[in-house]
Amino acid sequence: MDEVTGQIPEFTDSKSMTENPLLQYVKTMDPDTITQLSRPDSNDVMQVMEHNVIGLLGGLPSGQFDVSVTTNRENLGRLLASAMMSGYFLRGAEQRLAFEERFSTNFFDEETAEDEQA
Repeated sequence: MDEVTGQIPEFTDSKSMTENPLLQYVKTMDPDTITQLSRPDSNDVMQVMEHNVIGLLGGLPSGQFDVSVTTNRENLGRLLASAMMSGYFLRGAEQRLAFEERFSTNFFDEETAEDEQA
């Protein structure tokens, strides 16, 4: 429920939930597949995601402070959407970095081979 207007936000409307094809698709997926898709391939991405979420929530060390976060459903949904977009962006950046590393390695290997033939 929205604390300002006292109404349930549109995205939680039961009609919109039944007409959402992405939601329906995710519901039909095997839980193992969802787990695999939601886990980053590298520890580097995981560390950046953790840093991002800590930055959004606040970074007090839990060992020294009794940290508790309270929010409403709408804000939690926004946090989740932000984390998903960050993950999507980081996955693209990770793929681009791997592509550039492969491309530069292949380029230098070909250049070295041409120099040796000359």
